[in-house]
Amino acid sequence: MKASELHTKDVAELRTELDSLLKAQFGLRMQKATQQLSNNSEINKMRRSIARVRTILTQKAGA
Repeated sequence: MKASELHTKDVAELRTELDSLLKAQFGLRMQKATQQLSNNSEINKMRRSIARVRTILTQKAGA
């Protein structure tokens, strides 16, 4: 998800988005641990998405 799309969401929507991303990251980590993950770059993409959401949440909290 792009940062411009995240800026249009309110804080509650961002928190639910963060929860879903964290659950998806956990699923990817479990797939990696059981050698079921075929594309390891998905973990990095997920980490960046989580960081994007957390950054925007911090910006909205400060504003």
